[in-house]
Amino acid sequence: MGGNYSQMALLVMDMQTTMIKKLSNVDDFTANVAKAITHARKKGILIIYVVIGFRPGAPERKKPADRDKWTAELSEDFIKIHPAVAPVEKDITVIKKRMSAFTGSDLEIIIRSQGITHLILSGYATSGVVLSTVREAADKDYRLTVLADCCANSDAEVHNILINKVFPRQATVLAIEEWTKII
Repeated sequence: MGGNYSQMALLVMDMQTTMIKKLSNVDDFTANVAKAITHARKKGILIIYVVIGFRPGAPERKKPADRDKWTAELSEDFIKIHPAVAPVEKDITVIKKRMSAFTGSDLEIIIRSQGITHLILSGYATSGVVLSTVREAADKDYRLTVLADCCANSDAEVHNILINKVFPRQATVLAIEEWTKII
């Protein structure tokens, strides 16, 4: 799987403290993601953080109830990335408007301008941003790797089905230990 590291990007998606704090294994999960980030930095792989965010009043949300919810939740604390996996100055942060990392963001402009052809995915939730991004990235013909233990979901059964049955149809699925040995 090696290859040209300059054509790879590690996506660290929806790792906001407020989103992942409800996980029972948050420390193990963030430790795995931190390991992926450290390894990617060592190899010179571009790291892109993806967070969800809206303008004040959340006009991007269709339903008034959604706008009220997001307006109440969107504070600096809400979009703050967990300190165990926080970006450094040279990392890129992309703000998305929907579930997929591509929708409403400038992610594709960034990765195309950098010559990225291979995306490595991590993040919360497996059934949310990871699934949506895998599907859209596959449609866009990116080479994909999903780091199984760098993804988490509040429903373990759903996570396992996606990792073991759905994602392998469009991506290489690896545990962090496997990935660090071959990249």
